[in-house]
Amino acid sequence: MKALIALALLAPLLVLAQDETPQPPLAAPKPCSSEQHRQFDFWVGTWEVTQNGQPTGRNHIELVHGDCALAEHWVSAGGNFSGASLNIYDQANDKWHQTWVDTGGTLLELNGGLEDGSMVLSGARPGPDGAEVINRISWTPNTDGSVRQLWESSPDGETWTVAFDGLYIRAGQAE
Repeated sequence: MKALIALALLAPLLVLAQDETPQPPLAAPKPCSSEQHRQFDFWVGTWEVTQNGQPTGRNHIELVHGDCALAEHWVSAGGNFSGASLNIYDQANDKWHQTWVDTGGTLLELNGGLEDGSMVLSGARPGPDGAEVINRISWTPNTDGSVRQLWESSPDGETWTVAFDGLYIRAGQAE
């Protein structure tokens, strides 16, 4: 009988001991998972790029570094020109940043953000004559899944010239 009473008294302690087993820690929030970090994800993919209906190149954009940045890999239709960019949302200044480099030796640094559904980035750099040129590039997702890239340049921020107006169509979906 004493053994039965002892067992009855120990049973709740055994249950409590099992309940106190260490639990795995809760997963920390994933960096770069905010809504702002995902604003440029519409550009991720492999694209056939055209201008005025003519092929101009192929572009592959992928999420890298734990989905904290977008890496762009551009090759022209003739294969004689290539470039790459790294794009990241900088939460410290609440802006998107792009650094572009290419086989022509160009370095282009742009900053900006989402404006009326388009990603709009701009930056100034010296032109061929040494005078400052402002570059503004916008990427706009279209309802059919394509993306329009419009690159404009300006000497004064008031008058703009189109440098490139391209249409991105997902590879394998071109008609």
